[in-house]
Amino acid sequence: MTFEIRGNQFIKDGEPVKLISGAVHYFRNLPDTWSDIFKKMKAMGLNCVETYCAWNQHEKHPGEFDFSGILDIAKFIEAARDEGLMAIVRPGPYICAEWEFGGLPWWIQADESIEIRCSNEAYIKYFDRYLDRLFDEIRPLLCTNGGNIIILQCENEYGYYGDDKKYLQYLKEGYIKRGIDVPLFTSDGTEENHILDGSIDGCLSTLNFGSRVEENFKAHDRLFPDSPKMCMEMWNGWFDAWGDEKHHTTSAEDYAKSVDDMLSRGSVNMYMFIGGTNFGFTSGANHYEKFAPDVTSYDYDALLSECGDVTPKYMAIREVIRKHIGGDLPEIPENRAKKAYGKALLTKQAGIFDNLDNLSSPVHYDVPLCMEKYSQGYGYIAYRSTLNRNYDDVTLSFESIGDRAQIYINKTLIGIVYINDDKLELNFSAQKGDILTVLCENMGRANFGSKMMRKKGIAGRLLIDDKIHFDWQVYTLPMDNTDKVVYTDSVPEEKSVFYSGKFFVDEPADTFVKLDNFTKGFVVVNGFNLGRYWEIGPQQTIYLPASLLKKGENDITVFESDGIKGEPEVEFCDKPILG
Repeated sequence: MTFEIRGNQFIKDGEPVKLISGAVHYFRNLPDTWSDIFKKMKAMGLNCVETYCAWNQHEKHPGEFDFSGILDIAKFIEAARDEGLMAIVRPGPYICAEWEFGGLPWWIQADESIEIRCSNEAYIKYFDRYLDRLFDEIRPLLCTNGGNIIILQCENEYGYYGDDKKYLQYLKEGYIKRGIDVPLFTSDGTEENHILDGSIDGCLSTLNFGSRVEENFKAHDRLFPDSPKMCMEMWNGWFDAWGDEKHHTTSAEDYAKSVDDMLSRGSVNMYMFIGGTNFGFTSGANHYEKFAPDVTSYDYDALLSECGDVTPKYMAIREVIRKHIGGDLPEIPENRAKKAYGKALLTKQAGIFDNLDNLSSPVHYDVPLCMEKYSQGYGYIAYRSTLNRNYDDVTLSFESIGDRAQIYINKTLIGIVYINDDKLELNFSAQKGDILTVLCENMGRANFGSKMMRKKGIAGRLLIDDKIHFDWQVYTLPMDNTDKVVYTDSVPEEKSVFYSGKFFVDEPADTFVKLDNFTKGFVVVNGFNLGRYWEIGPQQTIYLPASLLKKGENDITVFESDGIKGEPEVEFCDKPILG
């Protein structure tokens, strides 16, 4: 296959082609679902799939790379090729995507010399190493090497963020030096300043928007009158944040009209074809005036639901595409099976304080530091100190916190401080010899905007009675080793408790975990972290894919940080409740 840009057209194998694409993130969808997703793309009339690449998943620790399982991007692209789909790849290094830290690895925050998304030498050193390794996976699959990758993106929506043209030029040249010999592109907002700051000579300029095609191309038409017109992200829904009033949805009819208009004008990539799931601690956050962490589901009200079901929006777009390409479309595959396995009582429980030494090894520090300084990226962190005098109704205050802190005296929860509070403080009383614990949760780094580099844990001075309190033991709790928790017969005194139990599966099928009696925490099934829950919603169930289950007995662990409201019982349903 050959692919090039000639004038205002895309040319495939010597003939003009209109790209009709959908966004699918391999890292949000388990590998056993990829083929089903691609078959449903073909049945809708698509000829292309687009994906971001998640640097922070491929290089979780500096210099240690992972391209296995859900991170096997080569296998993902090959599976798309097997279904007859071209591929668009967006390596980043920054991707946004409502993904933790916009896809950047947490550990670069530990380097104080770093300034992200610019010509900063330390930043360049790190992303050069990543791109070297990533392109070893991608290069053999370029269409110039017999594969199906037709075009790659440099950076992502840079016109919203900065104006370092040397940085963009360096990225573009770096792609070429690494043997990327397919066309390159940028994608930006629709205003002229977005396009001017985000585009670079030698890269096709594309736009991101959700509707009003003619209006949104006005600036682009002036700047690039003889260029192919492509909406690289035609948004068909939106993402949810914890505390939103309801799950975001959009009109199938309105979106069908927008896709129709775009296909009359040029090419389109529909964002998202399927959203998938922010498994574990991978969901990002927006942070403008207030911090708004994203929920675990990335359903996005996309063309396929989070679990891959065909939606009315899918059917509406299918008819639009049929009109544009003509002819018959393949039959739509059936939706994957769903099952309700009923309720399960979590019979074992263990308090977090009795398990700190099982989960972590303490380190001594004079004052608490941010999570990143302890070589920790995700999860929770506990700061503990023995008080050396009595305190009577004094103030404990934080200069900065990321993102939510539970304050305990011994095993009694005395208050919670959240980044969005008007004041990051509370009053308390205690006796000499009492143990003060601050249990902090990282709820997701910002994936967009100027506050992306905000640190997690205690990120500044902690004061007691207007003075610095010294002498702390710090326990890092990434929560990737919950199998180390030791359960006893005693009832925990604290609110922050691990609950564990078993449930029976006759035949594995997709299901959804409902946690009505729980308040806030995360769920692990058979060693796999499904993600966070929080009673404030809008999401009320957590997706549990069939491939994570086994026939017979299965294990479930719930870490509940705030205290349960009844029996520690969960329910496995055959339908999601997203709010």
